[in-house]
Amino acid sequence: MTFDEMKARIAEGQGFIAALDQSGGSTPKALKGYGVEDGAWTTEDEMFGLIHEMRQRIIEAPCFGNGKVIGAILFEKTMEGESGGKSVPARLKERGIVPFLKVDKGLEGERDGAQLMKPNPGLEDMCNRARELGVFGTKMRSVIKSANPVGIKEAVRQQFAEGARILSCGLIPMLEPEYDITAADRAQGEKIMLEAIEEGLEALPEGQQVMLKLSIPKEAGLYGGLTKHPKVLRVVALSGGYSTGEACSELARNPGMIASFSRGLLQDLRHGQSDEEFDGTLSGAIDQIHASSVA
Repeated sequence: MTFDEMKARIAEGQGFIAALDQSGGSTPKALKGYGVEDGAWTTEDEMFGLIHEMRQRIIEAPCFGNGKVIGAILFEKTMEGESGGKSVPARLKERGIVPFLKVDKGLEGERDGAQLMKPNPGLEDMCNRARELGVFGTKMRSVIKSANPVGIKEAVRQQFAEGARILSCGLIPMLEPEYDITAADRAQGEKIMLEAIEEGLEALPEGQQVMLKLSIPKEAGLYGGLTKHPKVLRVVALSGGYSTGEACSELARNPGMIASFSRGLLQDLRHGQSDEEFDGTLSGAIDQIHASSVA
């Protein structure tokens, strides 16, 4: 797929984006959920080798290329790896799946009710490498924990500022100011965040587009305007700690948003499953998430 073909696939595709980008501290938790205990590795390289085997198994599963998954978000080590005898981005595109790269370096401590992203001086180098490998876009996450306008506006401002750096490298940024779904004041805070996002879009130069990855809003349909905004390529939803069933039920109440789930996609996959069992389990999750994304 060319860049323009990938852009059309994301803008118009009837499907969802798989989040396969667990990294660093989240990797042991992801492996444990997959049925691989901590004692199965002794070095970080062995740990990442095990998570790469899991991701290869997902990418090569028959159901993963059935057209319902239109994109996949990768960790940097996964992007640099191989699957099916090809680079992971090339293999994904061969299966009709648009590759994205997680580019943030983790979170700062909480301040003003939000956790901003850590500084990322090597962002341009990472983006240029991703473009060489055929990656279409990026994803970066910050977290909002309360309806504090100062923290919310700063988190959104940082997302757009880093997005501008990514756009300058020829990639499409997926901005992810995640709102903690357990926050008691989420309904109020999400409206403040929406205003900040709209201001960021207004300041974006004409002809440029970003993607948005947001928690499924407390108020159904809150982000409907963003899904139609000319500077937004697509609005995708994170599962945010919901189970697959809960996330799909909530997403179906928000037309125009599609899924970009991690836990919701992977929660029932196990290392010890036969290939047939693995594909059947993954297929069931894909079908359920796809149905809620196109509802």
